[in-house]
Amino acid sequence: MENIMKRIGDTGLVPVVVIDDVNTAVDTANALLKGGVDLMEITMRTAAGMESIRLVSEACPDMLVGAGTVLTMEQCKQAIANGAKFIVSPGFDPEIVDYCLEQNVPICPGCVTPTEITAAIKKGLKVVKFFPANVYGGIKAIKALAGPFTELQFIPTGGVSLTNLADFTSKPIYAIGGGWLCSRESINSSNFEEITDSCAKSVDVLLGLKDTDGNSCTLEEVMKNGGTVSTISKNRLASQLTRRDFVATEADGVLVFKKSDVTITVK
Repeated sequence: MENIMKRIGDTGLVPVVVIDDVNTAVDTANALLKGGVDLMEITMRTAAGMESIRLVSEACPDMLVGAGTVLTMEQCKQAIANGAKFIVSPGFDPEIVDYCLEQNVPICPGCVTPTEITAAIKKGLKVVKFFPANVYGGIKAIKALAGPFTELQFIPTGGVSLTNLADFTSKPIYAIGGGWLCSRESINSSNFEEITDSCAKSVDVLLGLKDTDGNSCTLEEVMKNGGTVSTISKNRLASQLTRRDFVATEADGVLVFKKSDVTITVK
């Protein structure tokens, strides 16, 4: 369970994926992977959701598949049986939380009030979903809640987009969820390139890469040209590079990634 939660934190993005046609599920997963996002929350909002979890789990071993909008115990049990490795619910349901903990399956329930957060902490949870973030005060509310609840981190979902993503890149944010990464329209029109592009641009925001002159650069540029860079998250950069077969070494506090003739040094 800890490894799965670490992977979610290291990726930092949780696409909320609504599948209407199961035949688009695997292509959607591959488009996300191509854009640097190796996890997806397939929602139970449509009849195709459950089967899509099974198909992606079987066909895409590099994708970490979770179930979202889980409202009942039946959905929870079936999703896990179909291959869901984590569960996300819009609210706090103690029965679902208890079952997931018993099954050693990560659960991120929606918690936006001090009472709900206290209930989650009493269950031993360290990360909760904050939904809908735009309705309940966004990053300002999250930072206020982090004052008394110092050990808890949040996954804001709802109202986050590429335009305001940078506002959600510091503590106490664990990861950011949303549909902008993988819009329903893009899936239904088979515009998988748009999904890949949205993911790649969002990854760049979370990494905040800069060259030695302080100029912003993309992950694609750095992987192609190498060089010395700084980042706002070494863990997330390491996750992105090692998944692309870069080998990491560290000496005297300097992190270096190598692949073929490309060397990336991280300040």
